[in-house]
Amino acid sequence: MRGILFILLLNSLHLLGPAAPFPLCTNSRPPFAQNSPLDFCTYTGPSCCTSADDSRLHKQFRAMNISDSACAAIFKSILCAECNKFSAELYKISSFPRQVPILCNSSSSSGTSKKTSQDANNFCSKVWSSCQNVSIMNSPFAASLKGRNPSPLVCNFTKLRDFWKSETDFCRVFGGASVDESLCFDGGSIVLNSTEPPSPPSGLCLERIANGSYLDMVAHPDGSNRAFFASQQGKIWLATIPKVDSGGLLELDEASPFLDISDQVYFNSELGMMGIAFHPKFSQNGRFFVSFNCDKQQSPGCGGRCACNSDVNCDPSKLPPDSGAQPCQYQAIIAEFTVNGTSSQPSQAKIANAKEVRRIFTMGLPFLSHHGGQILFGPTDGYLYLSLGDGGGLGDPYNFAQNKNTLLGKIIRLDIDTIPSAKEVMKLGLWGNYSIPKDNPYAEDKELQPEIWALGLRNPWRCSFDSSRPSYFMCADVGQDRYEEVNMITKGGNYGWRVYEGQYPYTPPKSPGGNTSANSINPLFPVMGYNHSEVHNNEGSASITGGYFYRATTDPCMFGRYLYADLYAGGIWAGTENPGGSGVFNTSEIPFACSHDSPMNCTLVPGSSSVPALGYIFSFGEDNNKDMYILASSGVYRVVRPSRCKYICSKENGTSTIVSPSPPSSPSGVTLSALLYNNLNLVLLLLTLYFLLVC
Repeated sequence: MRGILFILLLNSLHLLGPAAPFPLCTNSRPPFAQNSPLDFCTYTGPSCCTSADDSRLHKQFRAMNISDSACAAIFKSILCAECNKFSAELYKISSFPRQVPILCNSSSSSGTSKKTSQDANNFCSKVWSSCQNVSIMNSPFAASLKGRNPSPLVCNFTKLRDFWKSETDFCRVFGGASVDESLCFDGGSIVLNSTEPPSPPSGLCLERIANGSYLDMVAHPDGSNRAFFASQQGKIWLATIPKVDSGGLLELDEASPFLDISDQVYFNSELGMMGIAFHPKFSQNGRFFVSFNCDKQQSPGCGGRCACNSDVNCDPSKLPPDSGAQPCQYQAIIAEFTVNGTSSQPSQAKIANAKEVRRIFTMGLPFLSHHGGQILFGPTDGYLYLSLGDGGGLGDPYNFAQNKNTLLGKIIRLDIDTIPSAKEVMKLGLWGNYSIPKDNPYAEDKELQPEIWALGLRNPWRCSFDSSRPSYFMCADVGQDRYEEVNMITKGGNYGWRVYEGQYPYTPPKSPGGNTSANSINPLFPVMGYNHSEVHNNEGSASITGGYFYRATTDPCMFGRYLYADLYAGGIWAGTENPGGSGVFNTSEIPFACSHDSPMNCTLVPGSSSVPALGYIFSFGEDNNKDMYILASSGVYRVVRPSRCKYICSKENGTSTIVSPSPPSSPSGVTLSALLYNNLNLVLLLLTLYFLLVC
C-alpha cells in the first residue's frame, strides 16, 4: 500500500506540469517597455531599468577605473544584469543583500567543472580567470563583504584574489547552476524561445443560452455546474448551466432570486450592484460579499467618509455638482452576507439571508462615474481585491489616480478574515471593518495608503486571475478619449493614468488637484489594448470590458488566449503571449458568429447571416469547467466548438489534449520552487496522506 501511494505521489507531481518563472524585476514588479534604447546597457525590449538607472550604472562603471579591457567588458555585463527582465531571479536574495547576480557555474551541480572558462554555463570561471588580478575600485563583489571584513580595501581598491584564494572559493559564493534551482547569469541577455507570431483563430463560435441582462457571473465554489448571476439593479440568482452541446438553456428562475437587496442599491448607468465574490471556503462557512452603491439620502445606513477630503487637498463643498449629484451623496459599499441558517449545508443553499452580516467598506464618491467596483478573491492568498476608478470628472481633475493618499484610481487588497480592533481602525484610518495584509506594498512605500495594491488606473472594468497561472492578474482599464488598455497587475505597480493614457502622454484640461510629472513615476504600460480610431460604432465612443484567459477544452484553438471586448462596439479581441512567459502579447480583433443550432435564436446584425447582435458587452464569465461566457444586453452567450459555426480549427478532432503552454527552455527554465508553489495544496495533501500511512 505504501509503495503504491508513493508511486501515486510521484505521478501526481509529474502531472502537475512545469511552471515557468514570469519576468520580474528585483522590486517584484514586471519589466516595462522602453521609450528608447538605454545608452550604456544597450538593453532593448522590456527592461527593469529606466534611463536614470542606466546613467547610474554608467557612473558606477566609470568609477571602477578598470584598465583591462576584457575584464571591463565582463564587469559592464554584470552591472547591466540589473536591467535584465529576469533580474528578480538573477539576484535571488540569500543571507545578505546581493550586489551581483548569480553567476552560471556548471561545477556547482556536479562538484567539478568539466567545461572551459569560455563556456557560458561556467561564466563564473570566466569572471575569475579574466579579473582575478585586475585592480577594481569599489568592486560590487567586495561590497558583499561589508560588515564581514574590516579591511579598508573593501570600499576602494581591490582585486578578486585579495579576498578569495581560488576559483573554487569565489564561485562557491557567487556561482549557481541553472538546472532546476534558479536562473543564473551567463554574461548576456536571458532570452525565451522565440516563435513566429501565432496566427489568430479563425473565429469565435457562440451559442445563446439565456435572455436577461447580467453584470456579473461567478461559478459556484462547490465545483458543480451551477453559477451565480447578478444584475446591476441589486439581485443575484443561482442558475444551473446546461452541458456543452446539450441544446439546453440556462436554468434560472427570475422570480426567485438568491439575494435581493435592490431596495438598498442605487442604480443608474454607472452605479448599482457592481460585483459579487464568494469566500474561498464558502462551502464550509457560507460567507459571500457584495459590492454596490447606495444613496445616503435614501438609505439611513449609507453614510460614510468622503473620498474628497482634506487628506487629499479636496474640499467636498467646492466640488461642482456632476449630473445633479451632490459630492459624496453616493457611496461605494462592500457588505458581507451569509447563507447560514437557510440550509443544513452552505452548498445546498438556494437562498441567502438578505440582512447584512457586516459592513466591510464604505467610501463616499466625489462624482457619478468611474467607480470600478468589482471584487474578487486572490486564488493563492485568499485576500479580497477591489477595483476603484479615479472617481470621475474629465481627465481626473483632482489627480486622484496618482495621489497615494486616496484609494481612488487604485486596486486595493483587504484581509476580510481578520477583524481589526477599533484602535487599529483609528490608527490606520481604515474605511471599514477589515485588516491590512502585511505584505501590501505600503510596507515598501511609506507614502501609500495601506490598502493599496496598485495605482494609476482610470476606471478598471473587469479583472481576472488566470486559472492556470495565478500570477497573471489582468485588469482592463477604460480610456479617456484615445486608448483602451489591458494591464497585468502586480504589487505596487503604477499604470500611469493620468500622466499617461495607455502609452501616450496625457495632459488634463483642468488640474485643480495638481499634476504629477512623468519623471517622478515609473509607469507600467499596457500589455494589450486598442486605439479609439480602431473602433467604429453608432455610439461614437469606446469602453473596454476585460475578460479571461480561455482555459476550456471546448475550443482548443482558443486555449491560452486572453479574450476581451468593447462595451459599445461589440468587438472581441484575442491576445496571445509570444514567446510564452514573456509578458508580450500579440493581439487581433477576431470574428464571431452564432451557432446555427444555438438553443436560443440569436438576433443577427442586419445584413449578416450569422453575426449575433450582442448589444452592450457588460462582462465575461467563467464556469467550473473553464468554459467562457459573454454577458451582454441581449442575453448570455457561451463559447462553443468552432465547427458549429463552420470555423476551421485543426485541433478540433476529438482527441486533442490541451496542456498548459510549455515553459521556456534553459537558461530561463523550470524552477522547482515555482512548480511546488503553484500546486502547493495538492502536494501537501499527497504528502500528508503518504506520511500518515508510512508512520
